[in-house]
Amino acid sequence: MAGAHAPGRIVAGAGRIVAAPGRPWFDDGMSETTETRVVQASRVIQAPAEAIFEQIADPARQPAWDGNDNLAEAAPGQRVRAVGDVFSMTLTGDGAVRENHVVEFEEGRRIAWKPATAGQAPAGHLWRWELEPAGSGTRVTHTYDWSELHDEHRLARARRTTSDNLLASIERLQALVEG
Repeated sequence: MAGAHAPGRIVAGAGRIVAAPGRPWFDDGMSETTETRVVQASRVIQAPAEAIFEQIADPARQPAWDGNDNLAEAAPGQRVRAVGDVFSMTLTGDGAVRENHVVEFEEGRRIAWKPATAGQAPAGHLWRWELEPAGSGTRVTHTYDWSELHDEHRLARARRTTSDNLLASIERLQALVEG
């Protein structure tokens, strides 16, 4: 799949259905059992994977590139280094604090976390970043998977997270590392 897609194109992962750019996840004809709960965006960035990964793995840097405009701040010194790490992030809007539980980690290649309300178990959604060599650059794939999210209070927000939001995050990362 690498190299077969135009920069910025939304791609489908193995066995996953993803929303097209600008297309809502859920419409009146869908039920919770049939709606798509995984969205993904991918783009080649002309920068080394290490530079891109550093922006992602350091929570204090995340508000600068968050395409959902959902992240207000994170304390410095929380750089992720392994599965099992937990980092805290303050959200925009209500100022709620989320604890993000790292569930996948390969330095310079892959990182994924599951957010949780402070002091609680993760709610069932996951943010994943995957980086792979692509010619002189790095293919960056960003995935939001809320297939295990069942909290009625969070479903509306999850449905508003589109491939366009994910691509906006990638574009902001691109500006930081290429600029």
